[in-house]
Formats: sequence, structure tokens, C-alpha cells
Amino acid sequence: MSLRRLLSTVFIAAAVLAAPAAARAQDVAHYRAAADSLIRAATADSAAWLRIAELVDRFGPRFSGTPELEQAIDWTLAQMRADGLENVRGEPVMVPRWVRGRESATLLAPRQTELHMLGLGGSIGTPAEGIEAPVLVVGSFDELQRRAAEARGKIVLFDVPFTSYGETVQYRGTGAIAAARAGAVASLIRSVGPFGMQTPHTGGMRYADSVPQIPAAALSMEDAMMLRRMQERGETPRIRLRMEAHTLPDAPSRNVIAEIRGREFPDEVIVIGGHIDSWDVSPGAMDDAGGCVAAWEAIRLMKVLGLRPRRTIRVVLWTNEENGLRGGNAYRDAHRGELANHVLAIESDAGVFAPRGFGFTGPDAAFAVVQQVGRLLEPIGAGTITRGGGGADIGPIMALGVPGMGLTVDGSRYFWYHHTAADTPDKLDPADVGRSVAAMAVMAYVIAEMPERIQFGTPAQ
Repeated sequence: MSLRRLLSTVFIAAAVLAAPAAARAQDVAHYRAAADSLIRAATADSAAWLRIAELVDRFGPRFSGTPELEQAIDWTLAQMRADGLENVRGEPVMVPRWVRGRESATLLAPRQTELHMLGLGGSIGTPAEGIEAPVLVVGSFDELQRRAAEARGKIVLFDVPFTSYGETVQYRGTGAIAAARAGAVASLIRSVGPFGMQTPHTGGMRYADSVPQIPAAALSMEDAMMLRRMQERGETPRIRLRMEAHTLPDAPSRNVIAEIRGREFPDEVIVIGGHIDSWDVSPGAMDDAGGCVAAWEAIRLMKVLGLRPRRTIRVVLWTNEENGLRGGNAYRDAHRGELANHVLAIESDAGVFAPRGFGFTGPDAAFAVVQQVGRLLEPIGAGTITRGGGGADIGPIMALGVPGMGLTVDGSRYFWYHHTAADTPDKLDPADVGRSVAAMAVMAYVIAEMPERIQFGTPAQ
């Protein structure tokens, strides 16, 4: 073959290979006007932030099984109907009911003072008189195993500095199991977070059938480090722990549903949402009232702007994400027969701080298309689409084949306030909230509006 013919063949092949990408780019560019209108509407005022603040201020913590959660759900449903959204409803879910009760941790020696503590969700309580015992401070599971002989009859404190949530949270989840296995009478952890101002963080823990159940609680970072310093000086800290924690029978709750119905393919669904419950001590502004309102506001703005997509966009505000994931599992079970027509699920549960883009879990062909949609979000700095994403509440349907995405934000301050009483609206910038709404709205709208359904691989069964 001559050089001229070889180069000609290469150029033709390159043009053929480039054509699909160019076509996709052109298709996405077709949605620029709609995307820009959604961005302008979402960032024009503080409406979304004001709605987060009203939800949080009006109802406070919204823990599973409490009247406050159900009142918040009633209010949300009424507001959605007033917004003119479609198919607004609550889908029933039975949720666990853990009650904290009164609690305290008192340092008795080498001096007496009240420690900053929170019981961990799911913990048992102490006897009425409390548990009084010396403390053994360890820095890892391995250290506890090496010092297991010292742990018997003591309160074990895991003083583990925060590295990443995934790595450090294991001490919250299974610390009581490891401590009980070593013969401890109670388990404490240094709160899971990188920053503290004597603010303890709660969160879920679990037990194992193979070892006794012992009470479990979190101390503030500062108190945990103080106890370590005492031990390193050769002192033996002694604590009295009192906890009234107990579990009641399951209680009824609901997932909140609202839609903007598709004009051509109403049975094909893009799900977007967050979880409406919060921990019992936390107002839950960023975790996750913000995610709920970002999804809710996204379809409200579509309605206001007259943007009815070809496919249905369904907002789901899941219940009981924090201490059971019953809402996500119930949605999967209630809609199992429809999952083959669930095109995409998008969750926001990392705070509505400055959006960076999305993480995506799904086949390569879909990832390429979603990356192109991300280009529409570059003006607000939210155009980066990475591999790997989703969320706890969409996890159950993702496991059955539904592609998933999670909103990616600047997470530098998220774990400062996570599962604490400090998770309040003032931690959120109204402008960042607006940009988060815009990111959710544009991604959901464009995927829902494309003439051809994106083929995401094998449909869910």
C-alpha cells in the first residue's frame, strides 16, 4: 500500500471513530439553552437555602420513629403539592426506633469533670446506677489485641485520629464488638471527624451474636485526647458511664415521592433525591435536608420554567437512612417490577457545599454520555464526572442494575459537623446550595430529555 493510500485510510478511520463523540457533543450542545436557564434560575436567589432553613428550624432533628420526622414529612408533602408537583405521595416504610434517653460520662479520677459524650445509635444502656471502671486507651484494633489482658473489666477507649471516614468509622461500627471480645465492660470512641470544639459525633454501631453486648458511646476529640495524655503520664483515668438507651418496636414512616411526569416516556424514570431523616441530636441541615431540597428544587424549577422532559423525573426523599436504610430497601421492594425502566438514580448525601461534579457507576457507554452532559455544568465548576459514585439510599437499586450517581462537592468541612448538633443551616452558603440545585437539575433534565434512552447495559431484573 502506498504512503498516500495508507494516510488516507488512517484519516478516514479516525473520522469514523470520532463521529460518535462529535455527535454526542453536538447533541449535548443542543441542551445548552435549557441548562443555562436552569442554572440561572437555581442561582438567582436563596430560595433553596431558605427552604432548607425552614425545614430544619421548624422540625429540628428528624430521627426515625419520632413525631418530628413524621411532621416534617407531612409538611414536605403539603409544600410539594402547593408547588404543583405531580404524584405527590408517601410510601409506607416500617423503621427502627432507638431511644437515647438520659446519658452522661463522668471522669472521676485523676480529677472529676463531666465529659462531652453521645451514645452511639443502637447501643444498649447501662444499669441504672451506671458502669464505673478504669479506662484503657488504645489507638487501634491491633493495639487492643496486644493489650487484651489489660482490657478485662475496663472501659476501652479507641482514641483513633481521623484519616478518612471509611477507615476511621470502623471503630464506631465495630468497636464495641472488639472491646467486648477483650472482656471490656463498655466501649468509647474518639468522635469520627477531623475537627472538634468539644462537639461529640454520634452514629450507628452494631453488635455480634458471638460476644456480649456492652454500652457504646463517643467522646469529643478533645476529651479523648485528654484521657490518652493522662494514661501516658502513668495515671489511670476512671469513668462512670450512665446511659438509658433502649430499642422500641418498629414504627411506621414514609418515603416522600414527587414527580414531573415525562411527556413521551412517562414509565421511564430518573430518580433523584436524598434522605429526610437525621440523627436524634442533629438538625441535619447538610445531612441531609440539603440533598432533599436540592432534588426537590430541581424539579420545581423545571415546572416553573416549563421544561417537561421526555422521561419522568422522580424525587425520592428516603426515610431511615441514618440508622437502618429501611427507606432505600423499601423503595427497591415497592418498585422492583419497574427497575428495568429506571434509567438512572442520582443521590445527594455529601452536603450541598460547592459542587464539583458527579461520581458515576455504570457501563462505559453511559459514562461517556454523562461526561458530555457534565460539560454543560462547567460554568458553575461542576463539570467533573469521575468513575465510582452513588449513595446509600440508591445502593439497593444499584445492586439490581440501576446505574447510580452521587453529587460531588467540596467536602473539606463536611465531617466537621457530621452527626452533631452543629449541623445547622448557617454552615451552608446559599450560593453553593443554588449551584448544587443547578447541578442536580441539569444532569437529571438532560438525561430525561434525550430522544433515545441511553443504553446502560443489562436491565435490572
